[in-house]
Amino acid sequence: MKFSLLTGVVGAILFCSALIVSAAVTEPKDAKCPVSGKGCDPDVSAAFAGGKVWFCCGKCEAAFKADSAKFAAKSHQQMVSTGQLKQIGCPYSGKAVDPTTMLDIGGASVGFCCNGCKGKTEKASPEEQVQMVFGNIAKGFAPAK
Repeated sequence: MKFSLLTGVVGAILFCSALIVSAAVTEPKDAKCPVSGKGCDPDVSAAFAGGKVWFCCGKCEAAFKADSAKFAAKSHQQMVSTGQLKQIGCPYSGKAVDPTTMLDIGGASVGFCCNGCKGKTEKASPEEQVQMVFGNIAKGFAPAK
């Protein structure tokens, strides 16, 4: 009896954790341009990191195509907020996300493995947070299927 109750509680916690880490998908028109920070035009986009990034205008699209690395962190953030990337672990350690450590980073809900990682992020400016969390996504994010 104790084993099955414990198994049920653990299962419920894991299920809720997965729900919390899932970002609410926004439409391209609701996303922020990674170049200008303005709202996006759903008709202006470029392929990036296995997905699509939207821009406010053709000028921003051209700037992105000229130097996509410069805009990679904001582009990854946009891909999380539009549901193209999902969080699979802490952006720093890759460990499982503790659902009590959620933060809004540039419009995307992100969780961390511990309060140490969360605290490090909270101390940074909003611009630094985007760079810290989305600059290198290898440990924390993967394409949504």
